[in-house]
Amino acid sequence: MAYSQEVYAKATQILERRREHAMLEAQERIDEISAKIPELADIQRKLAQIGLSISKVFLYSNDKQSDIEKLMKQSLQLQDDKRKALIKNGYDENALETNYTCPACQDTGFIKNRRCSCHTQLLKDVERQNLAQIAPIDECTFESFDVKYYPEESLDNGISPRYKAEKISQSCERYASSFKRGSSNLLFMGSTGLGKTHLSLAIANVVINKGYSVIYGTAQNILNDLQNENFGRFDNIRYTERAVLNCDLLIIDDLGTEFKNSYTVACLYNIINSRLSAKLPTIVSTNYTFDELEEKYDQRITSRITGEYKPLILFGKDIRYIK
Repeated sequence: MAYSQEVYAKATQILERRREHAMLEAQERIDEISAKIPELADIQRKLAQIGLSISKVFLYSNDKQSDIEKLMKQSLQLQDDKRKALIKNGYDENALETNYTCPACQDTGFIKNRRCSCHTQLLKDVERQNLAQIAPIDECTFESFDVKYYPEESLDNGISPRYKAEKISQSCERYASSFKRGSSNLLFMGSTGLGKTHLSLAIANVVINKGYSVIYGTAQNILNDLQNENFGRFDNIRYTERAVLNCDLLIIDDLGTEFKNSYTVACLYNIINSRLSAKLPTIVSTNYTFDELEEKYDQRITSRITGEYKPLILFGKDIRYIK
């Protein structure tokens, strides 16, 4: 999955802290118990010497197999002596072991060069935490999307906003559950407060849990950061061009509210076109109609959005006002 370098780095830092904490805690426990059981210190010292001796065998011994067997036999005897000493003094036989958060990989994040499941989960957690800093992702789920706030009365086309919202929610849930790199692009349309952001984040919730990287932001914030990056202003940048173009799912909220200039238009075109070429899905939400989008942006952008994005149009009154 195309997680950002920052996500990988943060997950690695957490793993390193876990491992360091486990080893320090184990050493404190060893020192404490050894002070009460003096013979343990001697056993631990002899076990360490055996480890060193095994290394020397590989380098200098003429009969490696025989020498290693002897050392392993000594090690097993010392391990048994340690176990008996602990039990005799009222401790669990594993009292001196290091208690890693993940015993499988010992908090390294890898098992035989393959990423451990704990590492995979950690990447998901970091991705979710990053998104939660800027959007209410924990509150925006499919379960909490309530269609009762949409009018039940049918429109001129004979379809009620409530029925339409329910069908769109179901469609989004199917989209999220089957998401993959190469999934289709979505365009949420409708006036303010109709749940466009809620459904976008509900999709993000599921997609992150599936192990995909997600970047969410308003068009204003994303384009501002990319402009700052382009001009060498790197302070307080959340979005980078590399991450925006390469994440598994990009969500651009409130398209049309950004400050429009030649750079933002060119940048928006590059984002849309590059991700279409790479077959990387994008979700866009806007308060504008198709006609208003065509008035605001040139045809290079609008033709790609109208031609390559599945429109999901919500109707009704501002839910936040109703609540």
